[in-house]
Amino acid sequence: MSLHIALLEPEIPQNTGNIARTCAAVNASLHLIGPLGFSLNDKYLKRAGLDYWDKLDVFLYESIEEFFKKIDSQSVFMFTTKAKCLYTEKNYPETTYLLFGKESRGLPEELLISHQNNTVRIPMVEDARSLNLSNTAAVAAYEYYRQHQFSGLHRLGELHHLSWPDN
Repeated sequence: MSLHIALLEPEIPQNTGNIARTCAAVNASLHLIGPLGFSLNDKYLKRAGLDYWDKLDVFLYESIEEFFKKIDSQSVFMFTTKAKCLYTEKNYPETTYLLFGKESRGLPEELLISHQNNTVRIPMVEDARSLNLSNTAAVAAYEYYRQHQFSGLHRLGELHHLSWPDN
């Protein structure tokens, strides 16, 4: 199994740091597609990711074109508020890339149109513009793992640090 979370032109270092922490927690790779709205040395990026940076694989790309040259575009699922299909209605293959756009504008419309069969959305109330990027990435990552029976992640009963009373 191979989960990849890709961020196109992320702007807020704290969001990217939080997503890096999620990637480390679920053994996903992080793909950062430039131009980035911050330096990778940003103190807020490092603080949000805490001590998780050494626990994940990070890939850097100068452009979306370079990203698509290096991966299988059929395994990319693009998250947008404009999609018709819910994120739970797709079957994510073992190797999956979850692609998210920049915080201020999302993914470019031409990219969404050219890959419309792989666009998905997370439902929310009509008046909400969007969810926070790091929350969206976490929701998407756990749907991927739910579909794959949380393979590779600890499951209830596998953790032994608490003793629960019998009922």
